[in-house]
Amino acid sequence: MPYDQVRKTTFLTNDPEVWNGLDRGGAPRPLEMAPVATRLHTSKVRLAPVLLVAALAARAEAEVAMPPPEPPVDPNRGNFWRELAEPHADEVNLILYKARAAIGQGEVTGLAEYDPTGENHQKLYRDLYGMLHYARKLAPDNLEVLKLYAQTADAIGKTRQALDALHAAIDLVGAEKAGNEVTGRLGAIYLRLGQLDDAIRYLRVAQGPIVPGTPVSAHVLIHLATALALRGQSTEAIDVLADALPASPPYYSNEMQMVAFALAVAYDRDDQRTAALETLDHLHAALQESWGTMIQQSLSTLRFAPAEDQQYYRALLLEATDNYSDARAEWALYAAANGAYAQRALDHIAAIDKRPKSAVSVLPAPNALVPGMLRRPRRHP
Repeated sequence: MPYDQVRKTTFLTNDPEVWNGLDRGGAPRPLEMAPVATRLHTSKVRLAPVLLVAALAARAEAEVAMPPPEPPVDPNRGNFWRELAEPHADEVNLILYKARAAIGQGEVTGLAEYDPTGENHQKLYRDLYGMLHYARKLAPDNLEVLKLYAQTADAIGKTRQALDALHAAIDLVGAEKAGNEVTGRLGAIYLRLGQLDDAIRYLRVAQGPIVPGTPVSAHVLIHLATALALRGQSTEAIDVLADALPASPPYYSNEMQMVAFALAVAYDRDDQRTAALETLDHLHAALQESWGTMIQQSLSTLRFAPAEDQQYYRALLLEATDNYSDARAEWALYAAANGAYAQRALDHIAAIDKRPKSAVSVLPAPNALVPGMLRRPRRHP
């Protein structure tokens, strides 16, 4: 093979085993290398564009393909920010769950026929107060804790603690966002304390339509009407109750029964006897023969403010159901308590005394009420 061709098909190296001699000028001569096969080289050159296109296509497909879905979040995995902001959230939520269940059961067993003395009812709320007092220490800015804490404190006579919790809830989210449970309870407490201006201010915020299944919506209207009447605004008190009732309701829910009977009481206190009798007649026609018992049961969820109003409501209901002997006794109890409408109670007693002796029977009337259904005022420790 000529020298020039050998140089084209060889490479240089310093390895002595590669060199097999010297050239003409005495320089080491490189070993001949076998020439590259022409066919194999041509095949590789032809395949190179195909491989390049395949590689580019694979890369493009990898970029377009959707990423794999993220694994589902473990519900038991802690949330870092929640743990940082509310380190005792799990414990507080457990206390709230147990407290709501106990309060729901306590409202049923608190009726007079199940707990005549009220001792079990008070014991339940004292236990709940301790639980919620501890929960408030763990979460002082939890709105639900403040609501239930105020409710239990108010139920066992701790009025100062209840007011503190209710005001804390309002400071936390505002009166509008706190809900009628907070503002309504705050207004009712001020009504019991005789602070009518504060009571009306908070009850106005809590005022709303009657919501079936939500007794607080009716309680707020009744307390607001009572506060207005005690301040000498009897017309506005009647308007509050009358405007909340529909003109021709298809049925009377428990909340509507309470408001309608409170309207009859407002008419009676304003010496509008005809309007009071018409309201009672409408209730009687809608609820049929058991109307007295139904109204009595609906009123059992109301905590009267002032407390002596319970005698007034009960006396009017007993008189409307022709149970004059018990009605006279209730009117006498209200008059003896020096209520705001004691003179009106004495007028009812005089009207009953003028009835024939046969009408004022000591025997219960056919549609007489069940004694003890309405809660007696509880004596707080």
